[in-house]
Amino acid sequence: MRHGSIPGASGRVRPLTLLGDPVLHKPCEEVTEFGSELAGLIEDMYATMYAAEGVGLAANQIGVNQRVFVYDCPDDDDVRHLGYVVNPRLVEADGVSVRGPEGCLSLPGLEAVTPRFDHAVVEGVDMLGEPVRVHGTGWFARCLQHECDHLAGGVYTDRVTGWRRRRVLRAAARAPWST
Repeated sequence: MRHGSIPGASGRVRPLTLLGDPVLHKPCEEVTEFGSELAGLIEDMYATMYAAEGVGLAANQIGVNQRVFVYDCPDDDDVRHLGYVVNPRLVEADGVSVRGPEGCLSLPGLEAVTPRFDHAVVEGVDMLGEPVRVHGTGWFARCLQHECDHLAGGVYTDRVTGWRRRRVLRAAARAPWST
């Protein structure tokens, strides 16, 4: 039997913002109000991430211009990492640069080989304003870097170059969800 609540169980699924929406392409604002509204946003983010079958979600991916992301992502050893970070800062991204497939809930159905470091550390706070520090390796490090990019106003296609970039952007322009 589980003890405690399941993240997202009391949240509502919100619509995802898609590539081209202005909120995805500008840096998000720092969270300054800590309370029930922030807790509700985090619950909604979990609910939305799970409904979309993702492993991470930034607040601007549901149209909220605040520095918050949630995750439920395995690392390369299949160890599950579950949590959220408010006002995150990527303080370390190092190790080997690994080119691997990357997708995004804001570009549904698309992916491209994207370079990321295999180690990352993110610092921020929890919903009460208490400090948190999250270490990630492998796939989880990729997730942390991806979500921090979102909050800085970027998407993974910004890191893709050459023919891979042209291919994924052409596919995005032809996608049924494209505006």
